Amino acid sequence: EIFVSPDIAICDECKEELYDPKNRRYLHPFINCTCCGPRLTILDALPYDRERTSMKEFPMCPDCAKEYYDPETRRYDAQPVCCNDCGPEVYLIGRSERGRDAITYTRQVIHDGGIVAIKGIGGFHLCCDATNEEAVSRLRTLKCRPAKPFAIMAKDETVVKRECIVTPEQEAILTGHQKPILLLDRRSKEHRKENQPQSENISETRLASSVGPGNPKIGVMLPYAPVQLLIFQYDDGIEMPDLLVMTSGNTSGAPICRDDEEAVAELSHLCDAILSHDRKIRIRADDTVMDFYKNEPYMIRRSRGYAPLPFMTSVDWKGQVLAVGGELKNTFCIGVDSRFYPSPYVGDLEDLRTVKALQETIHRFRTLLEVEPQVVVCDLHPKYNSTVVAEKLGYPMLQVQHHYAHVLSCMTENDCQEPVIGVSFDGTGYGTDGTIWGGEILLADYQDFTRFGSITPFLQIGGDASAKEGWRIAVSMIYGFTKDREKAWEIIEKLGLCSEQESKVQFTMADRKINAVMSTSAGRLFDAVSAILGIRRQSSFEGEASTALQFAAEAFEQKQTSDLSERHNIRQELIFESEEHCILNTEALVQQIVEAKLQGADSGALAYLFHRTLAEQIVAACKAAREHSGRAKVALSGGVFQNRLLLRLTEEGLEQEGFEVLRHHMIPPNDGGIAIGQAAYGLYYLQNVKKEI
Repeated sequence: EIFVSPDIAICDECKEELYDPKNRRYLHPFINCTCCGPRLTILDALPYDRERTSMKEFPMCPDCAKEYYDPETRRYDAQPVCCNDCGPEVYLIGRSERGRDAITYTRQVIHDGGIVAIKGIGGFHLCCDATNEEAVSRLRTLKCRPAKPFAIMAKDETVVKRECIVTPEQEAILTGHQKPILLLDRRSKEHRKENQPQSENISETRLASSVGPGNPKIGVMLPYAPVQLLIFQYDDGIEMPDLLVMTSGNTSGAPICRDDEEAVAELSHLCDAILSHDRKIRIRADDTVMDFYKNEPYMIRRSRGYAPLPFMTSVDWKGQVLAVGGELKNTFCIGVDSRFYPSPYVGDLEDLRTVKALQETIHRFRTLLEVEPQVVVCDLHPKYNSTVVAEKLGYPMLQVQHHYAHVLSCMTENDCQEPVIGVSFDGTGYGTDGTIWGGEILLADYQDFTRFGSITPFLQIGGDASAKEGWRIAVSMIYGFTKDREKAWEIIEKLGLCSEQESKVQFTMADRKINAVMSTSAGRLFDAVSAILGIRRQSSFEGEASTALQFAAEAFEQKQTSDLSERHNIRQELIFESEEHCILNTEALVQQIVEAKLQGADSGALAYLFHRTLAEQIVAACKAAREHSGRAKVALSGGVFQNRLLLRLTEEGLEQEGFEVLRHHMIPPNDGGIAIGQAAYGLYYLQNVKKEI
């Protein structure tokens, strides 16, 4: 059994030494010990010894060697051990400053409102003063990122508590040895006044409004690398902000930069300086992103600090598989017997640089884990780059339907061996019938699945544009239930969805089936409702319209306690039977939301009503599936279940009906988690199906 340690955030003892002027590692940007420091990101091969890491280029000085070989010291057998005399060095690319001068220059640039790319443990970050509106807005412009929230790094936990509501459970992870980005609720003005001591005079946020425009949450982390601590606190007299934007150092769609060549090529035009160092990064590791649900961790992106710790299952499978994951939010997974090793986050494979990063990281993982796959598992979509990568590896290949893989990932994480009712809701996936799936009710086990139900199919027009422009889906749905151009345009005009010319183009494309395919995408359904309610007509990043819809619904729920269905007279059949399978009556739901909006109903109320009714439809479909199959376990998966409101309403509704509900915890519900489901399918195949053949 092989275990590779993830990278570990700086420990309290090293932090204390870092700021002790009497310590020989005072202000050393690479301080570490047996308990902390880089692991996976510097590793060449196992066993984990210095000569098999990128630290082999830095021979230990006599003092460090003495600590390294002495069992009585804190640095006994600590492979990255070094000091100011023998370790790596920070420097500015394209400038003469090195070491202390480089850090001071970096701090000055940030202090003056500039942007700096900073090399950390798993790659580069783009950094600026998060309290400086002009600096943050400039970074948005340079990165062509108009609205997607930036992650921030706070000097310490007291700063986080000033800006956010932090529970004890969240604080334990915020300050722990993994230090992920946590999605925390912002403090409202009222909450600040009620909870902050008057003497502190911090009733107002210091965070620039453009860090996360319109978002009630903040993605925040604490410094985990020594160099990050030194950016906040140094003995050069420069007064630094206590909040920094710390967003992944990459161009849109590309993987995080890990070396000087990539940083110069991709980040030079985005920043005023690049602070690098000469310790090579072997494996990229973007920051982990974690939400909380019912005061428990709910993983959004599993990477630095967690990968490649394996998940164990109790089933006695034997074999070795490689699952290459999906196209978006790609991670891959290596399955060895009943252990599953998920990779760090790789990225979206639409960009060939990310494809190359996937191939490199797969090769390194196979070497580290000493794996020779008996089978490679990939998505069913024939044109995904992940499928192309799988084909090029030259091993026997299995293809698994996307939403089935989501359900299997939830089953595997929960070590569930029984057949389940799988609710797989996400953006898009290639269906077995050649259409787009995305809002699916599946009867699933590790051997196979049956498509029991789905949301009401609609015509998805416009290809890739429809994933970014929810108004297109809204227009298609309205035309779908009116079946009349004049009536449809009358509604579209009142809702302000598009121009008359744009609507005519959409109608013609629908009539002639031009760039149009039948779809059951739950993600696009959310986008359409967001557009109909005037919340977001289109998205500048994945999930913008649907999360804005969620935030509007949550804001309304916090203010209201009255019975919404009575107030807005929403009455409908939740599900119905088609010739082939059970249909969630989402078309009728959209139609009634349109009618209520035209009658002047509040958008927040209708956003909440949409979530609640959709949850009721899911519960009704699961009840029908239980009657049909006898199954009483439901697995909830797919990127739509990042929506904590829908998750809660669905989970509570199912539990009230006597179902046992499986959901994700430490594996993302989005496409970053499907590789584990693919790997489980591959191992089951080797254990059962291949033996029979």
